[in-house]
Amino acid sequence: MASASQTAAYEAARAGSWWTQILPVVLGLGGFSVYATYRAFEGAYFMAAPYLSPFYSPLIDLHHRYWPYSPALLILGGPLGFRATCYYYRKAYYRAFFLDPPACGVAERGRNYCGETRFPFILQNVHRYFLYLAMIFLLFLWHDAIRGFFFESGFGVGVGTVVLLVNVTLLSLYLLSCHSLRHLLGGKLDCFSCANFGRSRFSTWQGLSFLNERHMLFAWLSLFSVGFADFYVRLVSTGAIRDLRLL
Repeated sequence: MASASQTAAYEAARAGSWWTQILPVVLGLGGFSVYATYRAFEGAYFMAAPYLSPFYSPLIDLHHRYWPYSPALLILGGPLGFRATCYYYRKAYYRAFFLDPPACGVAERGRNYCGETRFPFILQNVHRYFLYLAMIFLLFLWHDAIRGFFFESGFGVGVGTVVLLVNVTLLSLYLLSCHSLRHLLGGKLDCFSCANFGRSRFSTWQGLSFLNERHMLFAWLSLFSVGFADFYVRLVSTGAIRDLRLL
């Protein structure tokens, strides 16, 4: 049993260090949000053949026949909704931006906890439907990544090809490690041997559980990869750098 002095020392250390856990989240999510918002409204420098920025995929109404604003705003709600309602990100930004609570074992500072039972946070419960939508977006991104191998001169591999391929791979791992997907494909079963296709569903659940344990890692890696992929396409599109052909 800890002594009073040990307990006091632990409480002091906990009270003085909790902010170091949320500072990276504030910088990471905050920085990405500012950059992504700017790029979504910029409405330019999103193509550098054969590359298309993931922020603008699928590209709709390129020539502004029906929509006078940035094409990215037409599809922004899909990927944004999937990340904003993600179970991991909810924990991260509740703590970092709302201090609700700022860390485990740290009090909520006088707030009345109501969970996600009131507007607008009750909308977090539509995460599964954003999962279905994210699957559609992922198909377009795989199409863009494959198209990145085909240049005007024929088949090839450029740095941008690798950037888009790595990005869509990380995004796929992020989606496959999703808590809702794991529950949907097997986590809701109490008895696999009693269910139809129980053996295959159990194998699927095991594989998704392995990925799910690394969901936080894939969440951050995919966040930075999608931002970097857009940044790279923008640099090539503006002529700031030249895409290097590897093959």
